[in-house]
Amino acid sequence: MVEELKAEAKRQGLWNLFFVDQHGLPDAGYGAGLTNLQYAPLAEITGRSPHLAPTALNCAAPDTGNMELLAQFGDEAQKKQWLEPLLTGEIRSAFAMTEPEVASSDATNIETRIRRDGDAYVIDGRKWYISGAMNPDCKVFIVMGKTDPDGTDLRRQQSMILVPRDTPGVEVRRAMKVYGYEDHYHGGHAEVLFDGVRVPAANLVGEEGGGFAIAQARLGPGRIHHCMRLIGMAERAVELMCRRAVSRTAFGKALAQQGVVQNWIADARVTIEQLRLLVLKTAWLMDTVGNRGAHTEIQAIKIATPRAVVDIIDKAVQAHGAGGCRRTSRWPSCGRRRGR
Repeated sequence: MVEELKAEAKRQGLWNLFFVDQHGLPDAGYGAGLTNLQYAPLAEITGRSPHLAPTALNCAAPDTGNMELLAQFGDEAQKKQWLEPLLTGEIRSAFAMTEPEVASSDATNIETRIRRDGDAYVIDGRKWYISGAMNPDCKVFIVMGKTDPDGTDLRRQQSMILVPRDTPGVEVRRAMKVYGYEDHYHGGHAEVLFDGVRVPAANLVGEEGGGFAIAQARLGPGRIHHCMRLIGMAERAVELMCRRAVSRTAFGKALAQQGVVQNWIADARVTIEQLRLLVLKTAWLMDTVGNRGAHTEIQAIKIATPRAVVDIIDKAVQAHGAGGCRRTSRWPSCGRRRGR
C-alpha cells in the first residue's frame, strides 16, 4: 500500500515537498522546490496521518533532515551513494546522536568515539532512541561522535560520519518502548551499538570537528517540520473531540452541551490558530532571513507547539472516556525529540 501511494505521489509531483535543491543535483525533479512558507500548510495536512502521509510523500523524519544534511555538507560521492537513493525513496536512513549515558540535548556531551586509523575511521559507542533504525529499509546511519575528545574547544570535538547498516560491528540491539508501547513510528526507535566499526575515511561528512555545527544546521529546520505536522495532529484531535461531543450523552445531555467540554474545544481552537500563525511567521523568516535569523522563533515554536498540542490531544482522549484509552495507542506522539 505504501509503495503504491509513493508511486502516485511521484506521479502527481507530491514528492520531497520540503526539499529545495540549492546544491546542483543532476536531477532537477528530486524536489518540489517549495519554500518553508509554501510547505507549511501541506505538512499540516500530512500531520493528520503521521504514520502514513509523510512516508508516502517522502517527507518523513529522520530522512528529511538527513537529506538536507547530505545536500549541504556531503561531497559528490556521498551524495551519489546516499542522498540520491534517499531522494528517490529507494532507501531510508537514521540519525544517531542521542546516547543513554549522557544528557545528549547538550551535544558536547556525546561520548561515542570516532578514531582515525590510517585510511579509515573506527567507531565505538552506544546510541539509543535512534529514529527509523528498526526500519528494514534503513541502509545508513549518520553518526555523531568525538574525533578530538581532548580538544580545548568543546564545539570542535565532534564529527559526523556515514556508517552503512551492514558494516561489521553495527548491532541494532532492540526496539525501544515509548510510554510502555513498542514504538514503530516510521520504523521505530532503536538502541544501536557500534563496536569497532570500521569505515573508510571518505565517509566523514564535512571536516573533522565540524559535527557540532552540522548538527545545529540539521536540527533547526527539522523542528519546524515537526511543528507544522503537529498543527495537523491537533486539528484532527479537535475534529474527533467535536464528533464525540455531539454523539455522546452524559448526565442527561450531550457532551457538547457540557460547559467543561465547550471550554476544551474553544481553548483548542484559539490555541491552534495562535500556533499556526507563529509557525507560519517562523517559516517566512526562514525563507527571508535564513535559519540563523529565525533562531529565536524556531526555539519558540519547539517550546510552544508540542506543549500545547499534548494538552489538546489529552482533552480529546478524555472526551472519549474509556474509549480514549483504547485510542491512545493510535494518537500521534507529540514529544518527538528535537523533531528529528
